[in-house]
Amino acid sequence: MAARLQPPENITLGQATLPLEILRRKGAVNMTLRLDPCSDTVRLVLPKGVPLAEGLSFVEQRREWLLGHLERLTPRVAFADGSVIPILGRPHTIHSRPDARRGVWIEAATLCVSGSPEYLQRRVRDFLKEMSRNEITRNAREKAHQIGAEIGRITLKDTRGRWGSCTPEGDLSFSWRLLLAPPYVLDYVVAHEVAHLRELNHSARFWRLVAKLTLHMAEAKSWLRRHGASLHRYG
Repeated sequence: MAARLQPPENITLGQATLPLEILRRKGAVNMTLRLDPCSDTVRLVLPKGVPLAEGLSFVEQRREWLLGHLERLTPRVAFADGSVIPILGRPHTIHSRPDARRGVWIEAATLCVSGSPEYLQRRVRDFLKEMSRNEITRNAREKAHQIGAEIGRITLKDTRGRWGSCTPEGDLSFSWRLLLAPPYVLDYVVAHEVAHLRELNHSARFWRLVAKLTLHMAEAKSWLRRHGASLHRYG
């Protein structure tokens, strides 16, 4: 468990001003500093007994290191008219169609959004969540049928730490942002969680089962390590 020492401060890195969150974590041995790519928050963790002033000095000493990490982050892309976002790994341009009355639909490589522009962001997010639910549910049920397993509930969330999870009761949960990744990445994450319906562990038998359910396990794991954080920079 970590306790926040004080309300977040701000730190200026180049042209950006980011929140600086300072935490005291029980059991921590060393000071750690991290730039959260999801929230653009600089997070400092202090072990018990290390003075706050020493922690702030630690941050100052690593200012250039933080700036380098910030500059390497994928730029944020808003759900806005003209923005380009990936859907199943393919770029689609968001196009506002205020005079149309069709909701949201895909036309070639364009994501068309009808209605008032002020609701465009919410409508794009809702559309992507629903499309993600349909893709993941279909895929998960097909894979569960392959291994003779039963799925409980399937829920979609906007998780940051995990792409998917499986409970002992057979309920599956996934990040809707998997829809933004290439299809083989979504397929791997679904296979991983469906395999847990049979093996609620990470044993050799579990990994053999995952390999039977998806064709590109190694490539998908590598993609998530290198690019997974970028999925949180859309919207």
